[in-house]
Amino acid sequence: MRAIGVRQLAATIFNYTVGSGIFALPATAAAQLGTAAPLAYVACAILMLLIAASFAEAGSRVSASGGPYAYIGSAFGPFVGLLAGIFLAVSALSGAAVIATLFAGSALALVNVPASSLTQGAIVLGISVAAVIFNVRGVRWGVGVVEFMTTAKLVPLVLFVLVGASFVRPENLAWAHVPDATSVLATSGIVIFAFMGIESSLAPSGEVRDPHHTVPRAAFLALLAVCVLYLSVQAVAQGILGPALGTTRITPLAAAADAAVGGPGRAIMLAGATVSMLGALLGSFLINPRIVFAMARDHFLPRYIAAVHPVYRTPHRAIVASAIVVVAMAVTGTFERLLIISNISGLIVYALVALSAVALQRRDVRAGGAPFRCGGGPLVHVIALGGTAWMLSAIVSRNDLIGLALMTAATVVVYGARRLRGPVPISS
Repeated sequence: MRAIGVRQLAATIFNYTVGSGIFALPATAAAQLGTAAPLAYVACAILMLLIAASFAEAGSRVSASGGPYAYIGSAFGPFVGLLAGIFLAVSALSGAAVIATLFAGSALALVNVPASSLTQGAIVLGISVAAVIFNVRGVRWGVGVVEFMTTAKLVPLVLFVLVGASFVRPENLAWAHVPDATSVLATSGIVIFAFMGIESSLAPSGEVRDPHHTVPRAAFLALLAVCVLYLSVQAVAQGILGPALGTTRITPLAAAADAAVGGPGRAIMLAGATVSMLGALLGSFLINPRIVFAMARDHFLPRYIAAVHPVYRTPHRAIVASAIVVVAMAVTGTFERLLIISNISGLIVYALVALSAVALQRRDVRAGGAPFRCGGGPLVHVIALGGTAWMLSAIVSRNDLIGLALMTAATVVVYGARRLRGPVPISS
């Protein structure tokens, strides 16, 4: 029974999208673009709306599990599917490391303990161990806590906007200049971390009523709501702190609340940010290991990782392996570097999904029933691909290109070794 309508799907997309990034990224946006930072949010919202259309069409044409891993593999074969799976895993795990780093910084600020590599590393390790235990014990536990924290994160953001608006100084919002397109795209390539996750919310496409109309309307409404919220948060923070916003780094909203109403406001925002980041981190430990598990199940990673716990029936070894990678990345990398790694990998996956939507549409691949089709046909996916490529060109450095080349070479080796053991599945 198709029970998901526009309102339900829009709410789902909104909840998946609004995460921990908005608590920290206003400082980055202000440092890059100053008072013109809203342009980066608008660019991200437009691109994500196009990407949502590509995910909706590809997902409606491929019924195999695995998300982008399955869509891209169905369109271009198992090697490209594996490459997409690796980029998806890198994006997910580095994104979790970003959240862990933000959580540690926010938690330390909340209890007024100076941040250091040792204290942050201890918190990252402790919360990762707790998340592993929590998620190994079962999906139901993890889902319940994540749902509660998803709701709780909106309260401090709404309070920040409503209360902080009266402390905004209009002169802090005046544009000194209009930045060029390259600067806007480079900043958007960082800010887009706060918009990522929409692909997870479109997973239950088989339960959507009239997807041809429901998906685009819900995506538009949800992304419009997300953009309004983010723009409001950015404007209030900028209006309160002015140029100082760009220097606050990990806890910009707490700094703005402190400047507006003092210690209680700072404490509320830090508590809200900490809860939101904890929820996002627990959610990542719930979802990300399934990507690792799927790749191990298909023999692209050691088969040992594809085990299921005999009591709790969860992929416990994949959960532990994912946690080890997240902790290692969090304690050895900076917030900014991890953010770029996550975004580049995620944008590459988005570009491949846009390409796969075109290929699947051209071959008229169907999973059963009428697939979702964009009003503009393949042009929508081509524009999504072009926008993603343009954003990537603004944030990818020479070292990033070397890293991508090495990752691709390693994928060739893994794929070749897997081919020697027999036929390669796309997903199962």
